[in-house]
Amino acid sequence: MNSRILLFTFFLLNQTLAFGQTVISGKVFDEKGMPLPGANVFIKGSFDGTSSDVLGAFEFQSTETGDQLLVVRMMGYKSQDLPIHLSQSKLEIPDINLVEEFNEMNTVTISAGAMEASDEKKSVILRPLDIVTTPSAMGDIVGAFQTLPGTSTVGNDGRLFVRGGDASEVGIYIDGMRVGNAYGTTAGNVPTRTRFNPNLFKGTFFSTGGYSAEYGQALSSALALNTKDLAVRSQGDLSIMSVGGGYAHTLANEKRSISISGNIFDLKPYQNLIKQDFDWERAPYGLDLEVAAQHKLNNGGLIKVLARTETGGMKLWQPLPGIEGKGILVDLTNNYSYAQTNWRKAYDNGWTLFGGYSFSHNKDFISYDDLDIERKNNLSHIKFSAIKDFSDRISSKTGVEYFIHDYSETLVEEDLDRSFGEREAYLFTEWDWYLSKKFVLRGGLRAGHSQLSEEQWLDPRASLAYKLSDSGTLSLATGRFHQLPVDNFRVLNPELKNSASNHLILNYLYQNEGITFRAETFYKSYDNLVTFEGLPQFPQNLRNEGKGFAKGFDVFFRDQKTFKNTDYWVTYSYVDSKRSYNQFETQVQPDFAPKHNFSVVVKHFIVPLKSQLGASYSFNDGYTFTDPNLPGEMNSKTTAYQNLSISWSYLPKPNLIIHAAVTNVFGNENIFGYAFAQNPNEQGKFESLPIGQPAPRFLFLGIFLTLSKDKNANQLNNL
Repeated sequence: MNSRILLFTFFLLNQTLAFGQTVISGKVFDEKGMPLPGANVFIKGSFDGTSSDVLGAFEFQSTETGDQLLVVRMMGYKSQDLPIHLSQSKLEIPDINLVEEFNEMNTVTISAGAMEASDEKKSVILRPLDIVTTPSAMGDIVGAFQTLPGTSTVGNDGRLFVRGGDASEVGIYIDGMRVGNAYGTTAGNVPTRTRFNPNLFKGTFFSTGGYSAEYGQALSSALALNTKDLAVRSQGDLSIMSVGGGYAHTLANEKRSISISGNIFDLKPYQNLIKQDFDWERAPYGLDLEVAAQHKLNNGGLIKVLARTETGGMKLWQPLPGIEGKGILVDLTNNYSYAQTNWRKAYDNGWTLFGGYSFSHNKDFISYDDLDIERKNNLSHIKFSAIKDFSDRISSKTGVEYFIHDYSETLVEEDLDRSFGEREAYLFTEWDWYLSKKFVLRGGLRAGHSQLSEEQWLDPRASLAYKLSDSGTLSLATGRFHQLPVDNFRVLNPELKNSASNHLILNYLYQNEGITFRAETFYKSYDNLVTFEGLPQFPQNLRNEGKGFAKGFDVFFRDQKTFKNTDYWVTYSYVDSKRSYNQFETQVQPDFAPKHNFSVVVKHFIVPLKSQLGASYSFNDGYTFTDPNLPGEMNSKTTAYQNLSISWSYLPKPNLIIHAAVTNVFGNENIFGYAFAQNPNEQGKFESLPIGQPAPRFLFLGIFLTLSKDKNANQLNNL
């Protein structure tokens, strides 16, 4: 009797369990209908589930009942949550198609005309640390980028020249805001530098053309500098250098940070020790004060403030060809201020908003012989932009900008002045479409309006990239770019219109395990360049009648893998550029665009000596110039430019860095052109003087001490 009861109970329970189970089956495919093996399929909140087989099929049993969520997951694809109702013994799920998930690590990036220096993305060319450790750069941001493809070294200038364009064709931005007069004012063929300390920035984006619709008013390139979000620690940084010294103090916590720095430099003691080729009446000098602050808001937003003020000057004798004596005394004094604030916030709904304001003020007082000139330049920039990620496949950036630009020149003794006031408005939009992980398309438009020239324009831009392999990407970029004339031309003729340029760029980028190879070819056309009659110092009849082109290719190779503790990169650029511009009546090769540009940078760390040795070598085939003793324009070329620089960095203690560097080690007498007399001598020949460098070499020694709680921080931690 008992055995019958047990047997009856067993079959009853088995039947009850059978009736309480549902067999769930189906198939998982990708977007193209191909089976996805290994996808995880399960009931949310339970242990019931399985994985798909080689055909994408799955089947499992569940004891759950009622309304449930069927979760389908696979790495590299978006998860799907499917509502189902379990009330029967079998449930056949319709075919499930998973969509690829796109993110920065697995999708293609556009590299045509683009080079980044940051620690945030895998596609970077340089890191912030590379900028300050490049021997020839001497800590200057632009000096480091002059070792990259597409650039030309113009040793008596110091600014950034890109692919046949002059330095005024490069727009410089900090946190998306335009910087007016980003280089220090100089005179007498003394090379200048960018004003800002590289320690401010967490990353740099440098374009060699075809850049984003977010930026404008630059025919050749955009250089975008991005400041740090928050300082990593509180510390003090003391700098003692052969040309001056400075101190910076940083206070930081998790919510906010502020850094205040002051520097003073004076080359007079240095020049008393090192022979100079220039006849200095007063060596270059200057001082600056800078404040950078960041604050995280409770709602997730971030506010940044950056302010800088500086003053400096120089006085030197400028010899004149064919005239005895010292020449003309040039006395320059410069006062500069820059301030900006910006706010950024990312929202949960996919929107990111940005708003910013910047103001640049530059004042030069120049005494040239018995002529006293005062120049003032003010630039205000207001910007608002919005980024929207509609999905991981489509995103957009749209914004508006407004510029207020005032410029004036005054002859002080004569009480004569001329000036102009400009108001510019811009609207831009740019869209990214990720058609697959291997293929991305970007399209943009930038519209502009100039109140002064009464002109409107529209610039379309487009780029695309295709991922050939895990390490190789092919990119294409094209677009139209406009730029209003430089201030000293516009003040003479305020009705001058925009110059225009069209870019076409094809790029291949390979990056894999410490190896980077980049090859790019380009074509760039110019229209409506400014031309004039007479001498460049006294131009007349300015008009938009010039045109030209630049074409060529460049290659870049960086190896951080082959040799232990050694990092090096090699760059070669070929630029064939001709244009009719300024006083030239025919299309000529500009004096700032050498055809062949080559550079090598090598850095080797010696662990037992706690030292890094560096060397950089730059070469170009010379600069064109017009010799009035010969027929034609730009009819001559200087000898090749060469510069070998070396550096040594020593860390005797974790918080102490000693850095020494020498440029132009072999003392090559680099010539950048010739200044000719305006009238021929008695023999009918125009006499000349070479335009050279201030000294055969430049020597630098710096001691950098960091004061912090743990005594282990140094100034490299800021990068």
